[in-house]
Amino acid sequence: MFDAEQRIIARMAPRLKRVLVADPQQASARLFNELMRDLVGSFVFSAATTERAFRIAESSDPQLIVVEIGDEAVDGLAFTRKLRRSTWTCRQAPVIAVTGNATAGAILAARDAGVHEFLRKPYSVKDLLRRLEAVTLRERDWVEGVGYVGPDRRRFNSGEYAGPLKRKTDGTETPLQQKINQALKIIRAAVAAAETDPLQAMRAMRAQASIIQSLASDFQMTLAASAFQRALDRQAASKQPFTRADAEAWASRLLSFLPRDADAERRANAA
Repeated sequence: MFDAEQRIIARMAPRLKRVLVADPQQASARLFNELMRDLVGSFVFSAATTERAFRIAESSDPQLIVVEIGDEAVDGLAFTRKLRRSTWTCRQAPVIAVTGNATAGAILAARDAGVHEFLRKPYSVKDLLRRLEAVTLRERDWVEGVGYVGPDRRRFNSGEYAGPLKRKTDGTETPLQQKINQALKIIRAAVAAAETDPLQAMRAMRAQASIIQSLASDFQMTLAASAFQRALDRQAASKQPFTRADAEAWASRLLSFLPRDADAERRANAA
């Protein structure tokens, strides 16, 4: 290998010491194990079923997870969705989805499950290195929502797909505005899910309140986010159930900073 590749591998290695591969096909799992051992000295846990992958992920805290999709024995998308909503230490670990059938639909389904990268079988060492570099050395924002938990989908890096993944507002907002508005929208969705999915709703609201406090330049928005965070912290400490009405009351001041959707504005004007 070239010196540049060796330097990149040396930078990646500390983040790839413990790897879980969930693949029911022994030959491909063995190949991946050998590649990771030779490239970066990884210890690879192997799982031939979804249930075994769950047990290993919960107990072994892998730094990287590779899942097969499109196979009956390992449901990589179901695994990823459960991982992202779990309380496991590795819930934010990068996930690479691997399949021999890399259709646009499969790629988008993997992205929406919370996968970081997509890798088509058969793959070369160069293909694998590109994906490993993407998940270890290129930071991506984490989205703690209700309908979606995982890396920012607008920054999906798969070399297998070049379709339109960005939201329609991405070109009209600054990166800072995008992050703040996304956090406000997630809070709005979490408030609506306060009774149907209280655990994830609370987790999403607390995460987004923290993000807004760290990013907001508007002093009043910062105060509103801080007050919202305190209300959530009190609720979490009480360990009592909360209602949608409670969440709406806590969030009302902060959500007043959410820009009005253009579509909603047009409907209001038409009425």
